[in-house]
Amino acid sequence: MNAEKIKGQGAVVNIHNHFEKNRYEKSIYDDDFEEPVAKTEILEVFPKTIVNPVKSPDLHMAYSMNPYQGCEHGCAYCFARPTHEYWGFSAGVDFERKIMVKKNAPQLLEQFFKKRGYKPESILLSGNTDCYQPIERKMQITRQLLQVFLDYRHPVDILTKNALVLRDIDLLKQLAEKNLVSVSLSIPTINEELRRKLEPRTSSVNNKLKAIETLSANGIPVHIMVAPIIPGLNSDEILPIVKEIAARGAKSFGYTLVRLNDTVEPVFIDWLNEHYPDRKDKVLNHIASMHGGKLGEKNVAKRKRGEGNIANMIHTTFKVGRQKYFSNHGIEPLATNLFDGTKGEQLRLF
Repeated sequence: MNAEKIKGQGAVVNIHNHFEKNRYEKSIYDDDFEEPVAKTEILEVFPKTIVNPVKSPDLHMAYSMNPYQGCEHGCAYCFARPTHEYWGFSAGVDFERKIMVKKNAPQLLEQFFKKRGYKPESILLSGNTDCYQPIERKMQITRQLLQVFLDYRHPVDILTKNALVLRDIDLLKQLAEKNLVSVSLSIPTINEELRRKLEPRTSSVNNKLKAIETLSANGIPVHIMVAPIIPGLNSDEILPIVKEIAARGAKSFGYTLVRLNDTVEPVFIDWLNEHYPDRKDKVLNHIASMHGGKLGEKNVAKRKRGEGNIANMIHTTFKVGRQKYFSNHGIEPLATNLFDGTKGEQLRLF
């Protein structure tokens, strides 16, 4: 069965969960396996906390939160895929089709804000899985969370691949008026054909670019993550992307080098076999050249910088793009002085 017949699927198979002793795999392209895999299953979970301290030096945030576990967007390269194994699922198809939702997230966030002695620092909405993935249209957990941030006048950074963020522009405008929000959009490619294969259930390139314009026009600061850069697939787009996002109104950008840690590696290799078999060896060799001969890299300093000619070329190209299109751009730190642990506007003594 042709890959295009299963709309919006990223992973090719349910790869083995390395925590499980038993092993069973079957291609999603087998006729009798199409329907149950292609359909998203919603699983409600009941966490006791929702705000997580950020320990990774890759993220310059003190806290993050994820209203969903797993992600329908289907990006084969997603670093979050292995986290699904801790729930007993596969990092392959299961990651995209078994989505755990945290309906009590808004209540947990409010409890967090009421903790005695809490000092406000911006919280990243997402960080692991996308807070505006397709299921958010129905669940609206992210919208409820934004209302809590607004009620308590607390800063929030949003990271997403989905133009669905525009649905909540009414709340975003109110947050932006108090300098309490920034939106980071992930745009690794402006080639729509590649986008459809690389991140099948994200918004189209056109809709992402329009989202930059709309958010910017409404006074909401926009940062772009040109990530990940995959040599041999999107590395030739760096300057065109940087030029385009600058023209659309983005205030800043960042980027990362692709790394295929743990069970991300077999998912991505299967994806290459399915969509770009002619480029497979070239792409994998280029990725390995950036990480000391390996496809993954867990050392923070090394994985951010990479090594070798390919990595250096990518860094140099971004440096040129920053100097040419973003020399006078930037986003101001979000306000933390408006939060006092109370809900709603309060009368203050002067």
